[in-house]
Amino acid sequence: MPPMPKTDRAQGRRLEDQPAAPVLAVRSLRSQISRRSLIPGLASGLLAGPLQAKTPTKFQLACMTLPYSAFPVERALEGILKAGFRFVAWGVTHRDRHGVRRLMLEEQASPAEAQALAKRCRDLGLEPVMMFATVQLEEANALKVHLRRIEQAAAARIPFLLTFGRTRPGEYETMLRNLKQMAQPAREAGVTVLIKQHGGNTATGEACARIVQEVNSPAVAVCYDAGNVLDYENHDPIPDIQRCWPHVRAFAIKDHRNTPKDEDCGPGFGEIDHYKLFLPVLQTGRTMPLAFENIFEPLVPRPDNPEAIDALARRSREFIETVIRGLLTHERA
Repeated sequence: MPPMPKTDRAQGRRLEDQPAAPVLAVRSLRSQISRRSLIPGLASGLLAGPLQAKTPTKFQLACMTLPYSAFPVERALEGILKAGFRFVAWGVTHRDRHGVRRLMLEEQASPAEAQALAKRCRDLGLEPVMMFATVQLEEANALKVHLRRIEQAAAARIPFLLTFGRTRPGEYETMLRNLKQMAQPAREAGVTVLIKQHGGNTATGEACARIVQEVNSPAVAVCYDAGNVLDYENHDPIPDIQRCWPHVRAFAIKDHRNTPKDEDCGPGFGEIDHYKLFLPVLQTGRTMPLAFENIFEPLVPRPDNPEAIDALARRSREFIETVIRGLLTHERA
């Protein structure tokens, strides 16, 4: 599929539950995170509370349907399952059998339609864990669409609704007001609204964490997108995540290269160290989706056949599984 414009950009098997890490392993983890790198977060209050829980995070590897946007939804779900995933994230658009691009779930679709789509996923053996809001937080219709998306997510039993701001700064108060007004309906529906890095008001994890603190609701949290932090802002995501990880409830999996060409790519193909990226969130005690947004190779054209995308999805899943398995093994040692 052709690269998506930055204004629109946006695999899953759960690893076996791991036994609780010993206290010694937690101390070892703390020692690997530079105290100096945490000072800015501590000074701003972003890292208030205990540094780490003592139980491992349960990571859910979920492939977004996004890499299959050039193909029908049915083929996307089939490919994600073939690639070894057991969790799926919806979004954003797909070409139907007639070649027309449509939203996977229309913004004004009924909750019953969302429930039916979720049933299709579950009947195949895929559990949906995340869906896109599809409208940016500063837009005039943002609150209306997000409230409808919350209803859809609740009906589909999808715990996370993914959203973000515009790529340019401005209208911060509008964005904040919208988040505050949707927070209570989301909490009542059992849905967590996740904001991810997308330039502008939501440029970095640290910026997103401040927004979450201002909203002050357990129904609004952060989905960390390391690729966008490196892409849009050219910031190193490793020190950035150390300033926001207590607010992180999910990841958008995407890597990025600045050389020899500036472009996003699949995990392990870029310049981001995923071992360092996941280190702060190993022991949260939470269930945390890792939603694969970009699985593609850099520097070469994207494949035009779904079988090749299946293979890339599998490779991406296996790479992240290797990283998580290695980190958890190291923690238990």
